[in-house]
Amino acid sequence: MFILSNLLIALTRILDIGLSLYMWIIIARAVVSWVNADPYNQIVRFLVAVTEPVLSRIRGWLPLAMGGIDFSPMLLILAIIFLKSFLIRTLFQLAVSLR
Repeated sequence: MFILSNLLIALTRILDIGLSLYMWIIIARAVVSWVNADPYNQIVRFLVAVTEPVLSRIRGWLPLAMGGIDFSPMLLILAIIFLKSFLIRTLFQLAVSLR
């Protein structure tokens, strides 16, 4: 069972790093949206391409009368924090208990 435990620990760490990286990408996208960045810049295009599919789904759930402020990045960051707090810890504790 130690092989399954080690595999689960490795997958948990990769998932944790991936969620942290995606959270920083969302923060970078929010900062870029505050300034008047060139939409043809490769970095800006990458940030929009990576985050827009998820953010557009969240915007579909939010009411339209929000005063023109986009709360979708903040809600996505909160969801990532929840996943890191709940899912990552649960998977890690499961892996440790398999040893």
